[in-house]
Amino acid sequence: MAHAFRIMNVFTVDGDRLSGNPLCVFEDARGLSDSQMQALARQMNLSETTFVLPPRTPGTDAHVRIFTPGFEMPFAGHPTLGTADVVGRGRDDVALEVKAGIVPVTRAGDAWTLKAARAPETRPVEASRAELAQMLGLGEGAISDEPLWVSTGVEQLVIPVATVDDVRAARPVPELLQRWGFSAARDEAMAYVWARDAADARALTVRFFFTSHGSVIEDPATGSACANLGGWMIATNQPLPVELTLRQGDAVERPSRLGLRVAADRGIYVTGAVIELGRGTVEI
Repeated sequence: MAHAFRIMNVFTVDGDRLSGNPLCVFEDARGLSDSQMQALARQMNLSETTFVLPPRTPGTDAHVRIFTPGFEMPFAGHPTLGTADVVGRGRDDVALEVKAGIVPVTRAGDAWTLKAARAPETRPVEASRAELAQMLGLGEGAISDEPLWVSTGVEQLVIPVATVDDVRAARPVPELLQRWGFSAARDEAMAYVWARDAADARALTVRFFFTSHGSVIEDPATGSACANLGGWMIATNQPLPVELTLRQGDAVERPSRLGLRVAADRGIYVTGAVIELGRGTVEI
Protein backbone atom coordinates (compact mmCIF):
# COMPACT_ATOMS: atom_id res chain seq x y z
CA MET A 1 0.00 0.00 0.00
CA ALA A 2 1.30 3.47 -0.91
CA HIS A 3 1.59 6.11 1.82
CA ALA A 4 2.12 9.74 0.84
CA PHE A 5 4.59 11.90 2.73
CA ARG A 6 5.86 15.46 2.58
CA ILE A 7 9.26 16.85 3.56
CA MET A 8 8.87 20.15 5.41
CA ASN A 9 11.44 22.59 6.76
CA VAL A 10 10.37 24.40 9.92
CA PHE A 11 11.76 27.55 11.58
CA THR A 12 13.20 28.61 8.22
CA VAL A 13 15.05 31.91 7.74
CA ASP A 14 13.99 34.56 5.22
CA GLY A 15 12.56 32.08 2.72
CA ASP A 16 15.72 29.96 2.52
CA ARG A 17 14.34 26.59 1.48
CA LEU A 18 17.26 24.68 3.01
CA SER A 19 17.21 26.38 6.41
CA GLY A 20 15.31 25.31 9.52
CA ASN A 21 14.72 21.82 10.89
CA PRO A 22 13.54 19.12 8.45
CA LEU A 23 10.44 17.05 9.12
CA CYS A 24 8.67 14.19 7.36
CA VAL A 25 4.85 14.17 7.53
CA PHE A 26 2.85 11.10 6.52
CA GLU A 27 -0.45 12.63 5.43
CA ASP A 28 -2.69 9.61 6.11
CA ALA A 29 -1.34 7.03 8.52
CA ARG A 30 -4.44 4.85 8.63
CA GLY A 31 -3.47 1.20 8.32
CA LEU A 32 0.03 1.68 9.73
CA SER A 33 0.89 -0.20 12.91
CA ASP A 34 2.94 1.30 15.74
CA SER A 35 5.94 -0.76 14.67
CA GLN A 36 5.58 0.37 11.06
CA MET A 37 5.45 4.03 12.15
CA GLN A 38 8.59 3.55 14.19
CA ALA A 39 10.31 1.76 11.30
CA LEU A 40 9.35 4.54 8.87
CA ALA A 41 10.72 7.17 11.27
CA ARG A 42 13.95 5.16 11.44
CA GLN A 43 13.98 4.92 7.64
CA MET A 44 13.56 8.68 7.20
CA ASN A 45 16.23 9.27 9.88
CA LEU A 46 15.16 12.85 10.61
CA SER A 47 14.88 14.22 14.12
CA GLU A 48 11.11 13.57 13.93
CA THR A 49 8.53 12.07 11.58
CA THR A 50 4.80 12.61 12.12
CA PHE A 51 1.80 10.47 11.23
CA VAL A 52 -1.59 12.09 10.67
CA LEU A 53 -4.66 10.16 11.77
CA PRO A 54 -8.37 11.07 11.88
CA PRO A 55 -9.39 13.25 14.85
CA ARG A 56 -10.43 11.48 18.05
CA THR A 57 -11.65 14.48 20.01
CA PRO A 58 -14.45 16.88 18.97
CA GLY A 59 -13.08 20.25 17.92
CA THR A 60 -9.73 18.89 16.74
CA ASP A 61 -8.61 18.50 13.13
CA ALA A 62 -6.25 15.53 13.45
CA HIS A 63 -4.68 13.07 15.83
CA VAL A 64 -0.90 13.31 15.31
CA ARG A 65 1.76 10.87 16.44
CA ILE A 66 5.37 12.03 16.61
CA PHE A 67 8.31 9.63 16.31
CA THR A 68 12.06 10.09 16.48
CA PRO A 69 14.13 7.30 14.85
CA GLY A 70 14.16 5.60 18.26
CA PHE A 71 10.92 6.33 20.13
CA GLU A 72 7.56 8.14 20.19
CA MET A 73 7.38 11.70 21.57
CA PRO A 74 4.42 13.15 23.50
CA PHE A 75 5.04 16.62 22.05
CA ALA A 76 7.58 18.43 19.89
CA GLY A 77 7.52 21.91 18.43
CA HIS A 78 8.72 21.75 14.85
CA PRO A 79 6.69 18.58 14.10
CA THR A 80 3.57 20.34 15.38
CA LEU A 81 4.11 23.44 13.22
CA GLY A 82 5.09 21.48 10.12
CA THR A 83 2.17 19.09 10.47
CA ALA A 84 -0.23 22.01 10.96
CA ASP A 85 0.86 23.33 7.56
CA VAL A 86 -0.02 19.99 5.97
CA VAL A 87 -3.30 19.50 7.85
CA GLY A 88 -4.36 23.14 7.45
CA ARG A 89 -4.35 23.02 3.64
CA GLY A 90 -4.76 26.77 3.24
CA ARG A 91 -6.65 27.42 6.48
CA ASP A 92 -5.40 29.78 9.17
CA ASP A 93 -6.04 27.67 12.27
CA VAL A 94 -6.03 24.01 13.25
CA ALA A 95 -6.17 22.04 16.49
CA LEU A 96 -3.91 19.00 16.69
CA GLU A 97 -4.20 16.28 19.30
CA VAL A 98 -0.80 14.88 20.35
CA LYS A 99 0.02 12.63 23.30
CA ALA A 100 0.65 15.62 25.54
CA GLY A 101 -2.75 17.19 24.81
CA ILE A 102 -4.53 19.41 22.31
CA VAL A 103 -2.35 22.04 20.64
CA PRO A 104 -4.02 24.99 18.85
CA VAL A 105 -1.97 26.30 15.92
CA THR A 106 -2.59 29.47 13.89
CA ARG A 107 -1.10 30.85 10.67
CA ALA A 108 0.01 34.32 9.63
CA GLY A 109 1.54 34.24 6.16
CA ASP A 110 4.11 31.44 6.02
CA ALA A 111 4.54 31.37 9.81
CA TRP A 112 2.64 29.14 12.21
CA THR A 113 2.25 29.69 15.95
CA LEU A 114 1.46 27.00 18.51
CA LYS A 115 0.31 27.40 22.07
CA ALA A 116 2.08 25.07 24.49
CA ALA A 117 -0.04 22.03 25.31
CA ARG A 118 0.47 22.30 29.08
CA ALA A 119 1.32 24.80 31.77
CA PRO A 120 5.00 24.41 32.69
CA GLU A 121 6.09 21.92 35.30
CA THR A 122 9.57 22.35 36.79
CA ARG A 123 11.95 20.55 39.11
CA PRO A 124 15.36 21.49 40.48
CA VAL A 125 18.65 20.35 39.00
CA GLU A 126 20.77 18.10 41.21
CA ALA A 127 24.12 19.08 39.68
CA SER A 128 25.85 22.27 40.81
CA ARG A 129 26.40 25.16 38.44
CA ALA A 130 30.10 24.33 38.35
CA GLU A 131 29.31 20.72 37.42
CA LEU A 132 26.94 21.84 34.66
CA ALA A 133 29.59 24.20 33.30
CA GLN A 134 32.06 21.29 33.30
CA MET A 135 29.44 19.16 31.53
CA LEU A 136 29.22 21.79 28.79
CA GLY A 137 32.98 22.21 28.49
CA LEU A 138 32.78 25.78 29.80
CA GLY A 139 34.50 27.75 32.55
CA GLU A 140 33.27 27.41 36.13
CA GLY A 141 31.38 30.74 36.17
CA ALA A 142 29.59 30.28 32.85
CA ILE A 143 26.17 29.36 34.30
CA SER A 144 24.55 32.76 34.85
CA ASP A 145 21.18 31.97 36.44
CA GLU A 146 19.15 29.12 37.86
CA PRO A 147 19.12 25.96 35.70
CA LEU A 148 15.86 24.02 35.79
CA TRP A 149 14.21 20.92 34.42
CA VAL A 150 11.13 22.21 32.59
CA SER A 151 8.25 20.50 30.79
CA THR A 152 5.41 22.03 28.79
CA GLY A 153 4.77 18.64 27.21
CA VAL A 154 8.25 17.11 27.10
CA GLU A 155 10.96 17.56 29.73
CA GLN A 156 14.29 19.30 29.02
CA LEU A 157 17.17 20.73 31.01
CA VAL A 158 17.22 24.52 30.52
CA ILE A 159 20.58 26.15 31.30
CA PRO A 160 21.14 29.94 31.10
CA VAL A 161 24.75 30.92 30.41
CA ALA A 162 26.48 34.25 30.68
CA THR A 163 27.24 35.19 27.07
CA VAL A 164 26.51 34.28 23.47
CA ASP A 165 30.20 33.37 23.18
CA ASP A 166 29.63 30.78 25.93
CA VAL A 167 26.76 29.29 23.94
CA ARG A 168 28.94 29.08 20.85
CA ALA A 169 31.85 27.59 22.81
CA ALA A 170 29.82 24.80 24.45
CA ARG A 171 31.23 21.33 23.80
CA PRO A 172 29.31 18.85 25.96
CA VAL A 173 31.28 15.99 27.50
CA PRO A 174 29.25 12.84 26.67
CA GLU A 175 29.78 10.98 29.97
CA LEU A 176 29.02 14.11 32.02
CA LEU A 177 25.94 14.90 29.92
CA GLN A 178 24.75 11.36 30.58
CA ARG A 179 25.40 11.79 34.31
CA TRP A 180 23.97 15.26 34.97
CA GLY A 181 21.69 15.84 31.99
CA PHE A 182 19.79 12.54 32.07
CA SER A 183 15.99 12.65 32.24
CA ALA A 184 14.29 9.48 33.43
CA ALA A 185 11.05 10.79 31.93
CA ARG A 186 12.74 10.97 28.51
CA ASP A 187 15.20 8.09 29.02
CA GLU A 188 17.88 10.24 27.41
CA ALA A 189 20.26 13.04 28.29
CA MET A 190 20.07 16.60 26.99
CA ALA A 191 20.94 20.24 27.61
CA TYR A 192 19.31 23.40 26.25
CA VAL A 193 21.81 26.24 26.51
CA TRP A 194 20.93 29.89 25.93
CA ALA A 195 22.13 33.47 26.39
CA ARG A 196 20.85 36.94 25.57
CA ASP A 197 22.53 39.06 22.92
CA ALA A 198 24.49 41.82 24.65
CA ALA A 199 23.24 44.39 22.14
CA ASP A 200 19.58 43.28 22.06
CA ALA A 201 17.89 41.75 25.12
CA ARG A 202 15.07 40.43 22.90
CA ALA A 203 17.47 38.31 20.83
CA LEU A 204 18.80 35.00 22.15
CA THR A 205 21.31 32.47 20.86
CA VAL A 206 20.41 28.90 21.82
CA ARG A 207 21.68 25.36 21.26
CA PHE A 208 20.12 21.99 22.12
CA PHE A 209 22.26 18.90 22.67
CA PHE A 210 21.03 15.35 23.23
CA THR A 211 22.51 11.87 23.31
CA SER A 212 21.91 9.09 20.81
CA HIS A 213 23.71 5.72 20.91
CA GLY A 214 26.41 7.21 23.14
CA SER A 215 27.09 10.23 20.94
CA VAL A 216 26.12 13.87 21.47
CA ILE A 217 23.87 15.25 18.71
CA GLU A 218 22.91 18.88 18.15
CA ASP A 219 19.40 19.80 16.99
CA PRO A 220 19.00 22.55 14.35
CA ALA A 221 15.83 23.98 15.94
CA THR A 222 13.90 22.84 19.00
CA GLY A 223 10.37 24.19 19.40
CA SER A 224 9.58 22.21 22.54
CA ALA A 225 12.70 23.61 24.24
CA CYS A 226 11.67 27.09 23.09
CA ALA A 227 8.35 26.55 24.88
CA ASN A 228 10.22 25.23 27.92
CA LEU A 229 12.32 28.39 27.95
CA GLY A 230 9.02 30.22 28.28
CA GLY A 231 8.25 27.92 31.21
CA TRP A 232 11.64 28.79 32.74
CA MET A 233 10.77 32.48 32.50
CA ILE A 234 7.49 31.90 34.30
CA ALA A 235 9.12 29.73 36.99
CA THR A 236 11.88 32.28 37.66
CA ASN A 237 9.46 35.22 37.79
CA GLN A 238 10.80 37.08 34.75
CA PRO A 239 8.82 40.20 33.72
CA LEU A 240 5.85 39.39 31.49
CA PRO A 241 4.76 39.76 28.75
CA VAL A 242 7.93 39.03 26.80
CA GLU A 243 8.59 38.46 23.10
CA LEU A 244 11.90 37.04 21.90
CA THR A 245 13.66 35.88 18.73
CA LEU A 246 15.84 32.78 19.13
CA ARG A 247 18.75 32.00 16.84
CA GLN A 248 19.60 28.31 16.58
CA GLY A 249 21.23 25.87 14.17
CA ASP A 250 24.19 27.91 12.93
CA ALA A 251 26.67 25.49 14.53
CA VAL A 252 25.28 22.62 12.42
CA GLU A 253 24.86 24.72 9.25
CA ARG A 254 21.06 24.70 9.47
CA PRO A 255 20.28 28.29 10.50
CA SER A 256 16.88 28.56 12.18
CA ARG A 257 14.77 31.31 13.76
CA LEU A 258 12.18 30.72 16.45
CA GLY A 259 9.78 33.20 17.96
CA LEU A 260 8.85 32.92 21.65
CA ARG A 261 6.09 34.90 23.30
CA VAL A 262 5.02 34.54 26.92
CA ALA A 263 1.80 36.45 27.50
CA ALA A 264 0.79 38.28 30.65
CA ASP A 265 -1.63 35.41 31.38
CA ARG A 266 1.36 32.99 31.19
CA GLY A 267 0.32 31.47 27.88
CA ILE A 268 3.40 30.27 25.98
CA TYR A 269 3.54 30.65 22.18
CA VAL A 270 6.16 29.41 19.70
CA THR A 271 6.31 30.70 16.11
CA GLY A 272 8.19 29.51 13.04
CA ALA A 273 8.05 29.78 9.26
CA VAL A 274 7.32 26.56 7.36
CA ILE A 275 8.34 25.61 3.81
CA GLU A 276 7.37 22.44 1.95
CA LEU A 277 10.49 21.09 0.27
CA GLY A 278 9.10 18.02 -1.50
CA ARG A 279 6.73 15.07 -1.44
CA GLY A 280 6.53 11.43 -2.41
CA THR A 281 5.18 8.01 -1.49
CA VAL A 282 6.50 4.83 0.07
CA GLU A 283 5.17 1.32 -0.42
CA ILE A 284 4.52 -0.78 2.69
